[in-house]
Order: sequence, then C-alpha cells, then structure tokens
Amino acid sequence: MKLFNFHRNNRKNREPNRLINEKSPYLLQHSRNPVDWYPWGEEAFERAKRENKPVFLSIGYSTCHWCHVMERECFNDEQIAALLNKAFVCVKVDREERPDIDDVYMYFCQVITGGGGWPLTMIMTPEKLPFFAATYIPRETSGNLIGMLDLIPQVEELWKMRQEEIKGSALQFTNSLRMFSVVPSVETNDEALLKETYTQIVEQYDSTSGGFGDTPKFPSPHTILFLLRYWKKTGEQKALDISEHTLKAMRDGGLYDHIGFGFHRYATDKEWRVPHFEKMLYDQAMMALTYTEAYQATEKEEYAKTAQEIISYVLRDLRNEQGAFFCAEDSDSEGIEGKYYTWSAEESEKLLGKEYKELAFRTFNIRHGGNVEEIMGRFDGMNILYRDESVNKLSAEFGISSEEFEKRIEAVRSRLLTARKHRIHPMRDEKILTDWNGLMIAALARASRVFENDEYYNAARQAVDFLLDNVYDKTGHSLKHRWKDGEAAIAGYADDYVFLTWGLLELYESRFDTRYLGEAISLNKHLVDHFWDHINGGFFTVADYGEEMLLRRKEIFDDAYPSANSIGLLNQIVLGRIMTSPDFDERISMMKRAFSGEIVRAPSLFSAFIMNYMLTNGAEVIIAGRMDDPETQEMLKELGHQFLPDTVLVFKPTDTENPEIVKYVDFLKDYQAHEGRVTAYVCTDRSCKPPVHDTQKVLEYLKAA
Repeated sequence: MKLFNFHRNNRKNREPNRLINEKSPYLLQHSRNPVDWYPWGEEAFERAKRENKPVFLSIGYSTCHWCHVMERECFNDEQIAALLNKAFVCVKVDREERPDIDDVYMYFCQVITGGGGWPLTMIMTPEKLPFFAATYIPRETSGNLIGMLDLIPQVEELWKMRQEEIKGSALQFTNSLRMFSVVPSVETNDEALLKETYTQIVEQYDSTSGGFGDTPKFPSPHTILFLLRYWKKTGEQKALDISEHTLKAMRDGGLYDHIGFGFHRYATDKEWRVPHFEKMLYDQAMMALTYTEAYQATEKEEYAKTAQEIISYVLRDLRNEQGAFFCAEDSDSEGIEGKYYTWSAEESEKLLGKEYKELAFRTFNIRHGGNVEEIMGRFDGMNILYRDESVNKLSAEFGISSEEFEKRIEAVRSRLLTARKHRIHPMRDEKILTDWNGLMIAALARASRVFENDEYYNAARQAVDFLLDNVYDKTGHSLKHRWKDGEAAIAGYADDYVFLTWGLLELYESRFDTRYLGEAISLNKHLVDHFWDHINGGFFTVADYGEEMLLRRKEIFDDAYPSANSIGLLNQIVLGRIMTSPDFDERISMMKRAFSGEIVRAPSLFSAFIMNYMLTNGAEVIIAGRMDDPETQEMLKELGHQFLPDTVLVFKPTDTENPEIVKYVDFLKDYQAHEGRVTAYVCTDRSCKPPVHDTQKVLEYLKAA
C-alpha cells in the first residue's frame, strides 16, 4: 500500500519544530512548519506569561481535509508564520488525543460564534481564557471571512492597547459559562419523552432522499438505532420505514465506498452522492452495528451484506498486526480530496473493457465528463460511484438474473479495486484509541453472534486482549487513552471506560466468557470512583485525577457517535440487571435527573441516551445449561439472531461445580438446569416466569413482557 507523505518539497529541508518529538500523526504533519509550535503543556503557557503574549491555539486531526488546507495555505507560509511567531505563543492539539481540550474550547467556540468545526482556532490569554474563536481561516481576507494576514496584526495591536480589558472580559465570559453549564433538572415522563423524540426525528426526516436535515448530511446511526427500538416497542411502522429508507439511501450513495467498502464521514449534498471522503473507525463501528441490527429486525440480506462488507474493510485496512484498530484514513491523497476514490470514464472503460463497461456505467452512473458537476461543480470531470436503481430493475434491463447481475458487479468491483491498489493511498492515522476500539469491539461482538461468525468474535477478542495488555493498569483498573509506536499515554477519559466496557459486555454475551464480564465490572467501578458526579449525577469527561480545565464538562450530546453518558447509562442498566445491585438503580435515576433539563429542550439531539430509557423496563434471560450441549447451543444461537434490544442474556454453566459467574453474580447459584436440560428463566421487574426448555416459549414470554 502506497501512503501519501505530507512532508514534501520545501518542508524536507526545514529544521523541525518541537512537534517532531510527538507521536500524533496530526502534530507530526505540522512538525516542519515554520510556525514555532508547542504541544499543549505548561512550557507554552509559562512562556506566554513570561513574554506577555496571547496564545494561538489550533486544534484538528490528521484526516481533516480543511486542516490540511489551512496547513498548506497558512502554517506552511513563511510570511504568516513570522507574524504568528511574533504575536503569539502557538500551540497545536490533536483533538483525537486530547478530546478534553477540544471539548472545552469547541464549547466556547459554539457559544461565541454560533457554530463550530475543525480546524478549530482559538486565541486566548496566557491563563487559557479564550477571547477569539473561529474554525478555518484563509490566508487572505475574502468577503466577510477575515484572513490571517489581516487578523494577526489586528489581534496583536488589540492586545497591546486593551490587554486588561480583554483579560477582564475573557474571565467574565468564562465565569458566566461555568455558572450556566449546569442545567436544572425537570420532571419528565419517559413515555412522553420517547414520543416527543420520535416526533422530532420524523420532522427532520428527508422523505425524498432519506436521512435527517439538509446539508451536510451525516449518517447519524444512533438515530436509526433509536427508531428501530421505537418500532420494536410501539409497533410504529413509520419508524421502521424511515430507518430502511435511510439505510438504503446511504448504502447506495457515494457516501459508501462501493469498491473497497466502508463509509465516508458525511455527504455534502442531500442525495448522499458527494461525500467528504475521510473514513473514521467510529463510523465503521456504528454503521456496522446499525446494519447488523437492521438485519436482526427485518431479516433482509442486504443489511447483513452491508454490515459484513464494512467489517471486511476494517479488518483489511484498519487493523494492526496485534489486532487493534487504527483511527482513520484521510480524505486527501497527493493533496487532492477524493483523488483515490474517483474515476474518469476513460480510465473506467479501459479497465473494464467491453465485457463490463456498459453494466458498470449504468449501475454506478459513470459518465463522460463526470457525474458530479450538476451537484457540486467539483472534481473536474471525475465520477463518484453511486447507485440509484435496484438490482431487480437493472438485471431486468440487461436481461439477466439478479444472481448473474451481482456476479458481474462483483467482477467490476474486483477489477477497479485491483487498479485502485496501485494508486497512492490516503494517509492512515495509526494511533490506537481505546474508546474507538471499544466501539469496534462492540460492533464485532454483536455481529459475531448475529451472523454466527467466529472470525468476528476472534477479532473482537484479539482487540480486547491488546488493550488489556497495552493500555490497562490491572492493579488500579485504569486505562490510557492512546497507544502509538509502543507507547501508551494520556490518562483515559470517560469515553475510554464506557466504550470499552460496552465492548466487553457485548463480548461476554457472544460466548459468555466470564473474564470479560469481570473486566467490565472492574472498569465500571473505576469509572464510578473517579468520573461520577456524586452531587448532581452523570459522568464527567475527565477523571478527578486528570488535568484541570476551565470547565469540567459532562458530555451528553450524541454527535458522530453516542456520548459517554449515553453509553454510560446503557452500561449501568446492563450491569445493574446482571448484578441486581441497588447502587446501579440509584445511578440510573440520578443520570435521568441530571440531564433532564437539557434533554427536554431538544430530545432528538440525545437519541442514544433516550433510547436506553427503553431498556429500563426490559427483561433478563438467565440460561442454565451445559455449554457443550447441542440444545444449549441451539437456544443461544436462536436468541442471538433475534432483535431483542431490551433484553440482557446471562449464562449459568452447569458443567462445573463452582462456575466463575457466581463470583460476580451471587444469586445465580439458585438457578439450575431442570431435568438435565438447558433451562431458561425470563425475568422482569425482579420477578421470573416459570423455567422453560423451549426457545419459542422464551420468545413468547419476552413478547408479553
């Protein structure tokens, strides 16, 4: 695989700055800028105080297209670098390594400007108090968008003339945000909140093209997960219809990589045809999980196929030799966005020949002169592959069976993939992040039992074992956030604990290896001990032993993936129902109260958190039996296929005298296999139905629960 090297041309001959000693690929991309960059740390802020200079903070990540643009236009420009070095102390942060810093200053940016994004640009006092916020800033002023050549001298002059006023206003503004960061709780009705969330999602639904809102259009997998659960709970067919329409539209559009598989970050148009081409691990995890659940709910093979293709991409292109998962692949190659993924009609025709040209052009909308001019006016005659006709219609049009059509399309894909491998591949960010790996582990574990796939289970297990061996302190049950080049660093955040715990719980439920349940319990205990807000409820992003920031925030907004508190709530519910401890019930109640005031304002923004409300009144199924018994295996297999989002499975082996599960779940010692056969106990509200041996009877109980 050829990987694009950003350190080219005049950069090679420059002396490196301080970032050359960092592990982050994003910081290393800036390590030969003429800007005198510092990594985040006291050295930078001490210098700012000593020299009485404001701090220029730039936050981004390695696969961010506009971060690359600003780096080329501004930070690699000698004139701008000289201005920056004279006026400021400059600090560069990788948001994926330091989400705590990004979270705080993105919050400030959103309040100051009404929006946000990356690259994130903040100018602040040496005391870290912000007084200017922006995202991408061009080299020169254009229209209403100020350029760096004008901005830097203006801020420099303002700091000289009105420094005390700036500091006073920045402190007052920060104190105001601290005061209003806690939203008072309100009384809520769970059923009414679920209904209102659903109503808002329907209002945002694009009935023409699928998805939610206008442009840019994001996948929002947790919104679909909510809709699937809402359909399951209420029988509301429209919730399922919206989910299916959106899932099909995303899969058919250019958002999906039809050649190498996997989803791009988002679409820049309503029809899902023109993507922002970067590929993120968290998107693959959440989309694989969503298509897997859609298959469980509908038994439609197209959803299973999509989930399996996403996983094949991740296992092929985003896994290191030890089994952990890399962060992302860039949107750019050779400095051009989407170059790796787009095709000219002439190249396609040459590669496919007469045998496949007409079929491929019709299926993927390949046109001479390109297929995206009428959408975005970009990509200069190139084609982004997307589909807008069904297999049945196309196969009928070509007079072949659907099976033969799929066979030929696979031949097309294979030829184009082989050709694409010879292109310069987008840069891959090879950081290992604990939280994103946790998401992928959860998706793999779920897929392993739904599709009865040992490869997926072994991949999830291998990734977990890597994390437990490399970023986990077994004595203190604490995690590091990032592993790179043999080094584990940065104290873990709430996301690391909750997502890895989720992955461990999914892994436990896939094969009922008690070791993973034990580790989930230990991680959750550390989370509660060091991240829990004992006064108001909810989990802080940073531990009580972490670096002190201007604000100690608790994230609840479900953005590209669910928030730490959304999955934290899920884990408290699942572990609470396995362990039957009142401590979990108390935390669940506190979390609902803590975020109620914020959630009721716009519940659709918190769909992952709210969908876990539906778990509160769910069921536990305790299965007692011998793991090597075919009848036991058949019951576990059948329940694994079912869409049972509000059901927790626990297995009590009877083929050992003292099963290890009893060490964690004491009450299980009372559950026995009757008559020497696998026996299931369906329990709701701390009360169990009569034990049964038949899977269909279990499903009847669950349906009536």
